Amino acid sequence: MNRRIAATGLPSAVLFDMDGTLVDTERLWWAAVEQVADGIRRPLTAADTPHVLGRPASYTAAHLQSTGGSAACDLGTLATELDAVFADLVAHEVVPCPGVLRLLDELAAADVPAAIVTASPRHVLDLVRKALGEERFAWTVAVEDTPRTKPAPEPYLAAAAALGVDPRACVAVEDTPTGIASAEAAGCAVLAVPSTVPIPPATGRTVLDSLEQADLGLLSSLLTPAERN
Repeated sequence: MNRRIAATGLPSAVLFDMDGTLVDTERLWWAAVEQVADGIRRPLTAADTPHVLGRPASYTAAHLQSTGGSAACDLGTLATELDAVFADLVAHEVVPCPGVLRLLDELAAADVPAAIVTASPRHVLDLVRKALGEERFAWTVAVEDTPRTKPAPEPYLAAAAALGVDPRACVAVEDTPTGIASAEAAGCAVLAVPSTVPIPPATGRTVLDSLEQADLGLLSSLLTPAERN
């Protein structure tokens, strides 16, 4: 694939995680899992965080089932209930994270495509995309769209392939260790904006407190010259 530097030196695309990155939904996902977990008499604790945040409903449902509750629970029923409770919360409380709309508009003005890459289901993604403005996103990848989801690299690789760009020339914006592992495995440069779990800086990864601190110049600087358009 041609990876010569364009005069602009911009990323080929910016690939955004959704929950906790574009919209303030990590707290809603936790609330949904907490509600379902309480229903099977299996209260959540801080130790459950790695098995909840950044994870799809199927994974979290399996975690809840395997770690036990005093009420009988079917895996498929748990996953379906998690999706339904979360979707209902999102439908009523979609709130863009600080700086998101400004950054998306800056990308659009520079003709840099943006995509959503999420471990949430398609029906939730579509709610969020509509709330933020469908025209702001060139592509979306939901949990149903790849054989494996985060932390595997497939979601980010799928987004880059659909946009016709090299993932190494893309910046991924993430908020959880699970999502960061996915993006880094795909070869993307990573801008991390932690929502609930601290994330340390690392090679190929920049950490900010908020997307209010990010702009197109910063995103471009995350790529080495050979990785820019």
